[in-house]
Amino acid sequence: MIFKDYYKILGLDTNKVNIDQIKIAFREQAKLYHPDVNIGSKTAEERFKDINEAYKVLSDPTSKRKYDRMWNTHIGRKRKIQYEESRRRPDSAVSDFFQMFFGNLKEKEQQEVETIKNLKKKVPVKGENVETEINVTIEEAFYGLEKKVVLRTIEGKMKSFSVKVPAGIRDNEKIRLLGQGKPGKNGGKNGDLFIRIHIDNNERFIIDGYDIYTSLYLTPWEAALGTRVSLYSIDEKASVYIPQGIGSGEKIRIQGKGYKDGKGGRGDLIAEVKIMVPKQMSAEEKQLFKKFKEISKFNPRKIYD
Repeated sequence: MIFKDYYKILGLDTNKVNIDQIKIAFREQAKLYHPDVNIGSKTAEERFKDINEAYKVLSDPTSKRKYDRMWNTHIGRKRKIQYEESRRRPDSAVSDFFQMFFGNLKEKEQQEVETIKNLKKKVPVKGENVETEINVTIEEAFYGLEKKVVLRTIEGKMKSFSVKVPAGIRDNEKIRLLGQGKPGKNGGKNGDLFIRIHIDNNERFIIDGYDIYTSLYLTPWEAALGTRVSLYSIDEKASVYIPQGIGSGEKIRIQGKGYKDGKGGRGDLIAEVKIMVPKQMSAEEKQLFKKFKEISKFNPRKIYD
């Protein structure tokens, strides 16, 4: 078997070189003998294979030390052995010398793959997280509660969880239950269960960020004359002054009576005025409305006349 001088193949005169010098030499030789540059040249193709082969050996510290022991023995004879192409099977990417010295490359790579697979089998892997969602009312979200949740496990069984919903939780915020997700592998920890909270609006309140919207119903005379009314927020009753002449659709803002902001404060309660007309009236009420119609000069449609 012909000894192959990998240093000479890379254009190096000595083995006293570092990895950076080896990389530079490899790039230079690879450019010269690349098949794309030497189209149709069998010699260049074989030389390119040798260049890659040399780089694989010399770029690895362990294989380089092993090779250098042989290289020093041959160079001690003043390099009487000239570089020759060793016999290479037509379908082989490496020479017989390379396989004799470093073993069968495919077998080695396969062993490495198997080793990695075995290591992966032994490495603890955390289980996957699981996500679900539940709905709560505005009042439940505002005050907080402990809620029972029943979910189907990956085995198909039903499992009950106790979920503590903190007071002031935000819409779409998640609650995390440690270790309640899918089981881990190879001794790894279980995944976690994430529960997304959806806050449902109701007929009385609508939440928007930290503000709560509600409706303020007024009689025609309350809206016309102005008054003071009681308005219920989510947790208490507030006294609200209504200025005279207020119209439907106008909004009154009551500061600090909205939803919790998570910093010890609260948003605002915003009341939209809705003027309600009685559908059933007594004879006296009808008479008063008729009288008001006769004496009033107010015409809300005057802007269109």
